[in-house]
Amino acid sequence: MGIKNLIFYTKIHCPLCDKAHKLLQELQKEIPFTIESVDIYKDDVLLEKYGLMIPVIEVDGVEIDYGIISIDKVKKALTNF
Repeated sequence: MGIKNLIFYTKIHCPLCDKAHKLLQELQKEIPFTIESVDIYKDDVLLEKYGLMIPVIEVDGVEIDYGIISIDKVKKALTNF
């Protein structure tokens, strides 16, 4: 199985997003995965869908967590084969 890609829905000036991104970078030290950051303000559909939820973490097309991110939920999604 290849390296999983995690989609990180975010926006600028978002302290929760900054904190979540740091957690994800720390997690990358123990589990190999890629992070694709998507600025919701560059897509009206995403802005409407995630405006009050960000940050949102998606793995394999499934929303794993949002808001205050649980590293355990993300880790489980990345290691669940």
